[in-house]
Amino acid sequence: MEERAWRYIIIKEKDVGRRIDAYLAKRFPSYSRSKIRTYIDDGRIESTTRKLKASSLLMENEQIRLYVPGLVPSTPPPPLPEILYEDDRIIVANKPSGMLVHPVGDQFVWALVGLFKLEYPTHKIDLVHRTDRDTSGVLMLTKDKAANAFLKINLAKRNVQKSYQAIVRGVPEWDELDLIAPIDVKPKAGVRLRRAVVEGGQYCHTTFSVLQRLEGYSLLECKLHTGRTHQIRVHCEHLGFPLLGDKLYGHSDDVFISYLDNGVTDELREIVQFSRHCLHASRITFPHPDGSFRKVRAPLPPDMAGVMAGIEPVWKV
Repeated sequence: MEERAWRYIIIKEKDVGRRIDAYLAKRFPSYSRSKIRTYIDDGRIESTTRKLKASSLLMENEQIRLYVPGLVPSTPPPPLPEILYEDDRIIVANKPSGMLVHPVGDQFVWALVGLFKLEYPTHKIDLVHRTDRDTSGVLMLTKDKAANAFLKINLAKRNVQKSYQAIVRGVPEWDELDLIAPIDVKPKAGVRLRRAVVEGGQYCHTTFSVLQRLEGYSLLECKLHTGRTHQIRVHCEHLGFPLLGDKLYGHSDDVFISYLDNGVTDELREIVQFSRHCLHASRITFPHPDGSFRKVRAPLPPDMAGVMAGIEPVWKV
C-alpha cells in the first residue's frame, strides 16, 4: 500500500449501527453521500479490520481511516506543545497561542488534541477542558477514560481552580477587585458570538488583581470562580479595561464584522494593536484521581512578556 497521511476516526457507541456513508456525510457536510461512496470504492476510506461498502453498518471502536483531499494533513505536524506536567494518567500542556485545541469544520487542521493522540497512540487521549485559539497556557488532557470523567466531574463541582493573566488597555486605580456580574448573549448585538453583562444572565464571578502597570497597559491576574463563555473578556470590557488585541470586545460590532469579511487590514491593526487577545492560562490546581492535589504553572509567553517589558505592541506576523 502506498504511504499516505491517513486520518483516523474511532467509532463511538452512539454511532454504532449507522451506515458509514450517511455517518461521514453528516460529519463532513461539504461531502455528499455520493462523493463518500466514490471514496469508499476508490479505497480512500477504509476500515482497519474489514472490507467496507457504502452500506456497511458501523461497529463500536472500529477505526475508519480516510485519505480524502481536505480531510487529511497536507503538511507535517507542528512540534508537540511543551508538557508542563505528566504522570501515567494526566498531561498538562502549555498550549501556544494560534493553535486550536480541537479541529473545527470540514477541513483538516493540526490541533493540540490530535498532536497528543499522534504522540501517544496506545492511550485514550482526551481533553478535560478547552480554550480558544488565541489563548495560551495550561491545558489538561488525560490518558484514560476514568481519569477524564473524574476531572470533568470535579470541574463541574468547581474543585478545579484556574487563574489567567491578561494584558488590558488602561490602568486600573484599584489593586484588587472582586466582580460578580451575570453574563449572557448581548441583546441586539450584530455578532452572535458577543456576550455582555446582562441583568438576569448566568451567575458569573471573577477576582482581578493588578500585577503590573505601564503607561496605557496593565497586567492582571484573573481568578475564575465560574467558567462562562468569554468570561474574562466580557468582565474586563465591562470594567472599562478590554484585553489588548481583542477583536470582539472593547470595540463596536463593525470591527469584528470587518475582520470576518476582510481579514487583517491596516485599519484593524491600528484599532486592535496586537495580533491576538492577550490572555494566558497561567495556573491550574486540580484534584488527582490518587487523592492528592496538583498545581501547575505556565510562564507568561514571550509576546505578552515583551509588552510588559515596555516593548511597544506590534502585530506578530
